[in-house]
Amino acid sequence: MLITKTPFRISFCGGGSDLESFYAKHGGCVLSTSINKYMYISIHPYFDSNYTMLKYSENELVDNVSKIKHKIFKHVLTEMNIDGVEISSTADVPGGTGLGSSSTFTVGLLNTLCCYKGKFASKAKLANEACEVEIDKLGAPIGKQDQYAAAFGGLNFIKFNKDGTVSVSPVMMLAETYKKLQKNLMMFYTGTTRSANSILSEQKKNMSDEEKANNLIKMCDLAYEMKDALENNDLSTFGKILNDSWELKRTLASGISNPEIDKAYEIAMNNGALGGKLLGAGGGGFLLFYCEEENQDKLRKEIGLKEFDFKFEQDGTSVVYIGDKYWR
Repeated sequence: MLITKTPFRISFCGGGSDLESFYAKHGGCVLSTSINKYMYISIHPYFDSNYTMLKYSENELVDNVSKIKHKIFKHVLTEMNIDGVEISSTADVPGGTGLGSSSTFTVGLLNTLCCYKGKFASKAKLANEACEVEIDKLGAPIGKQDQYAAAFGGLNFIKFNKDGTVSVSPVMMLAETYKKLQKNLMMFYTGTTRSANSILSEQKKNMSDEEKANNLIKMCDLAYEMKDALENNDLSTFGKILNDSWELKRTLASGISNPEIDKAYEIAMNNGALGGKLLGAGGGGFLLFYCEEENQDKLRKEIGLKEFDFKFEQDGTSVVYIGDKYWR
C-alpha cells in the first residue's frame, strides 16, 4: 500500500484573480497558506485484478475504468492507464467548505498515482497537471490557486501571469511574527456547505463588468500590500487589509455573502476582530478572522459558531507510507 497526504489551504487575499478571464488581461496574485488538515489517498492492487475499487463519499466497483462515475477518478485513471487497484480517499474536512477540497483531491490523486507507477513528479508539475485536469479537460469554472497551494504547501505569494504561467514565492517574516499570525487567526464553521461552481461561473462572467474587474484589480493591489505588511512584521495592517479585501470581494458576485454571514461578520468586527473573510468562493463554509489573543474569548462567546482549530503547514503534498511493493 501507498498513502499520500495533501493539505487544504486558506486564502487571505486575491482570490478570484486566478481565473483565466481575469489574469489573462491583468495578471493575478494570491496570498495563501496550507494548513494541517489533509486529504489522504491510499492505493494498492485490488485482490481481483479484473476490477477497480474506488472508495470516497461513495463506493464504486467497476470492471472497466470507463464505467467510473467520479469524473476526476475516471479521467486520471484513464489517462495514466491504471486499473486493477483499490483507491480510498479520506479527508479531515468535508467538501464545499472553502478550503479547496476538489483541487486538493486532484493534486493528491496525481501524486499518489505517479508514485504508484514509480515516477517522480515535481510539485510544480503536479499543480500544473491538476489545473489541466480540472480546468482544461473537465471544464470546471475554477482558478489555479488551490492546486498550487496544495502541491507546494507553506505560506506563499502566488502570481498568475498573463501567459498562463504561475510563480510561487514563500512569504518571509520573523519566526515570532509567523507564530503570532497563527495565534491571532480564528476560524468558524458557518454550518453550511456549497458548490463553488455557480458562484465562480457568475464571477467569471462579471469580469466583463468594468467596475467588478477594477475591484478585483484593487484586491490584487491589497495582496501585494498584505505581503509587504507580513514581511515588515506588521500584523495590525495585515488584519485591516483582510477586512478591506473582504469588502471588495463581496461585490464580485451575488452569492458570495448572505444575511447570516454578514451578521456573523459584523458580530466579530464588533468584538475584537480587525478583519476577516469567508473562505473560498463564498456562500458558506468557514469564516476566518484576525483577532488579537486578548479579544478572542469575547469574540468566541459572541459569535456563537463552532470554532475550527488549525495550524500552518509547510510540506505540501507528500507520501506518508510506502509498503514493501507498491509500484507496477
